[in-house]
Amino acid sequence: MAPPPAAPAPLPPQPPHAPSIAGLRASQAAITEPNLAPLRTPPLPVPPAPPPAAAGVGAIRTPAPAAPAAPEPRKTGPLRPVNPFLVQDPRQKARRLARAQISDMLVYHPEKRQQGIRDGTLPQLFRDEIEKSWLEYVEQVGKEMADSTPFWTDALNEILAGGKKLF
Repeated sequence: MAPPPAAPAPLPPQPPHAPSIAGLRASQAAITEPNLAPLRTPPLPVPPAPPPAAAGVGAIRTPAPAAPAAPEPRKTGPLRPVNPFLVQDPRQKARRLARAQISDMLVYHPEKRQQGIRDGTLPQLFRDEIEKSWLEYVEQVGKEMADSTPFWTDALNEILAGGKKLF
């Protein structure tokens, strides 16, 4: 008689933290095949109905609440956008650009501004910066827009001159 078949060789022991092949396949299936069962939410509780008012002496009946009325149409102009920088109106862009360029002059030359306001020489002190910024402004908004709007001089007077009409 033949000897019984030999048992397969045992697998080498795996460390306790190493996942098994079956465990890897199950986790891979969970990742690649999501559970598509619909989510179930519990039903919302229904508030209890108020007790009926007793009819008789001393009972006060309150009218049922009216249905909400439709909102009134706006009596003002159109709504303003949430972010004014998203506006595509060329006039608003030109105004913002003028104010930004004049504000930059203040950031870079605060002492020069104080001296110019104190001595009354603001236009002369900032002549070069104003000329350079004006050329940039005209390049970005166009000659016609720059010449036909007061945005540049308004920004100079309001921001650089501190509200005085110097320009």
